[in-house]
Amino acid sequence: MNESDKKSLKKAKELFTSNEINNYEVGTLKGLKQIHKYIFDGIFSFAGTIRDKNISKGSFRFANPLYLEDMLKKIEAMPEKTLDEIIDKYVEMNIAHPFLDGNGRSTRIWLDLILKTRLGKIVNWHAVDKKLYLQAMERSPVNTLEIKTLITNNLTSDLGIETIFKGIENSYHYETEE
Repeated sequence: MNESDKKSLKKAKELFTSNEINNYEVGTLKGLKQIHKYIFDGIFSFAGTIRDKNISKGSFRFANPLYLEDMLKKIEAMPEKTLDEIIDKYVEMNIAHPFLDGNGRSTRIWLDLILKTRLGKIVNWHAVDKKLYLQAMERSPVNTLEIKTLITNNLTSDLGIETIFKGIENSYHYETEE
């Protein structure tokens, strides 16, 4: 893990220990921007700012910035009452990829905040296999069954800070090459 990842991981943990996360809107673009800004402020000059450039990962191009604002409004309006609805919203936000960098890290925290608030659960990211997660997310624009199964099988009602920290730390490793 490089120095900027270590710094943002420390800030992600602070987000919870300071209880700042409790002041953020749940399931909204504003809340996601607040999370991104908090954990990447001082690391990325664009922390908390919606991108205005095209980005891709491998052969997949994320939402074109010309349509990003409208897409984000539609995602924000998506329901989040059931686990399926929450995961669908998460997948759509991943497809949008609203930031130039740091999308996965901030969006997983955003997902956990929605799950915790709506269902009293979070993802035990510590138990989620990196390869299976990345494959499921890669295929999720076409079929959400894999990611839904992976998340469903790894939900926990243990909302303790230690579980949250282990999960955040583990999910940071999804962003690094092996």
